[in-house]
Amino acid sequence: MNGTANPSPIEDLTEVLATVADLVAGVRHDQWRDTTPCPEWEVRDLVNHMVIGHRLFTGILRGEAAAAPGALDPKADDMLGDDPGAAYRGATEELLAAFRRPGVLEQVFRVPAGDVPGVAAVHLRAVEDLVHGWDLARATGRKPRFPDEIVERELEFTRAKLADVPPEQAPFAPPQPVPDHAPPLDRLAALLGRRVTPQQWGGALSGC
Repeated sequence: MNGTANPSPIEDLTEVLATVADLVAGVRHDQWRDTTPCPEWEVRDLVNHMVIGHRLFTGILRGEAAAAPGALDPKADDMLGDDPGAAYRGATEELLAAFRRPGVLEQVFRVPAGDVPGVAAVHLRAVEDLVHGWDLARATGRKPRFPDEIVERELEFTRAKLADVPPEQAPFAPPQPVPDHAPPLDRLAALLGRRVTPQQWGGALSGC
């Protein structure tokens, strides 16, 4: 043992969001209308969904918003404008600032998945962007650079909490088979409904 403590969930979330921000910044102009592993969502819809989610959670943490049905529908409101990269970065900066407010991690909030303490909400946002980062990378032909140790921590969290989420509130499709030797991100993607095979990346069931 080296006595080094594990990073905090907020530190992990910060790194996940920075990695997704790089993926968003790298989307070419001609890729925004490409299809994604999420049925019925194009690349722009997917990024818009992530921005909407970050802004919704920020509002919930501040006591300024509620988790209303359909609040995460990316086709209901365009949050990206003319600069999707800036919109994504701005939303993540506000989210992280909201999570860092004193006492937030110990409070209980009603989010789309139910009532959770703030620290669980941090994990939920990390898992959300890990998996949608996977979706975005597959849609744009890139490889996400999420550290395996962060993904493993979120895999552990997801396995422990998934059974507690009512089926009607589950934000992802049912788990899909994946080889035990698959990378952690592919195992997380499969756990949350993506089809992952050794021969072909991409593809998913509904439930994004």
